[in-house]
Amino acid sequence: MNYPKVIDHISDWLKTYALNAKCEGFIIGISGGIDSAVTSTLCARTGLKLICLEMGIHQHPDEVNRGMEHIKWLESNFENVSHQRINLTNTFESMRLVLDDKTKKHGLSMANTRARIRMTTLYAVGQANACLVAGTGNKVEDFGVGFYTKYGDGGVDLSPIADLYKSDVFAIAKELDIVQSIQNAAPTDGLWKDERTDEGQLGATYPELEWAMQYEGDGSGLTDRQKEVIEIYNSFHRANKHKMVAIPVCEIPAELK
Repeated sequence: MNYPKVIDHISDWLKTYALNAKCEGFIIGISGGIDSAVTSTLCARTGLKLICLEMGIHQHPDEVNRGMEHIKWLESNFENVSHQRINLTNTFESMRLVLDDKTKKHGLSMANTRARIRMTTLYAVGQANACLVAGTGNKVEDFGVGFYTKYGDGGVDLSPIADLYKSDVFAIAKELDIVQSIQNAAPTDGLWKDERTDEGQLGATYPELEWAMQYEGDGSGLTDRQKEVIEIYNSFHRANKHKMVAIPVCEIPAELK
């Protein structure tokens, strides 16, 4: 892949889309991870307005520090970039207070609620500033294992890097000279109080999952680990298929109308 040309292509696509939509620019949540760092930099390169939001909810200091380091780097390199820091911890806890015990003690439900609160915040600030919400999902997460929150980080206006594998995102980060702390950090969704990584939750590395996503063989000659990775990939893909297809619509038969 010709990464310098891909970078230009995505930035040009972003600018054209925003201008056609009569919007002033983009808004993005900065997590301290590689995907948001690359996407925000591609948005900044358009020359249009870019608002970066740091939205902590019981966030680990390392994630916050990486995110702020990236924002500082962006603002020092692009005059069109600004940022806001919005601590959503109290917002999240206020919501938990009114929920029943079963719900508030359900780890995955509460993790996804964090992502949905952030999505709501992005759209609130974005609409007030005539900005499009830029998504940060990559190809293997968005269309392979469905590793994102429905109507959370999956609730966006456009997806600049969704046709890039995670390995491509890392390569583009290197090409863009993204801050080293982010390039070196293990990918994490930042939705848990501990420091669990994406690959730890998935049970496979991103290179393994990318291989599985592209594998078209009959399974013969695979190692035990490769078979395991195929099963991990297929299991996530089946379970999260609902995120990747259009919302089901109950169509009323003509004779009932």
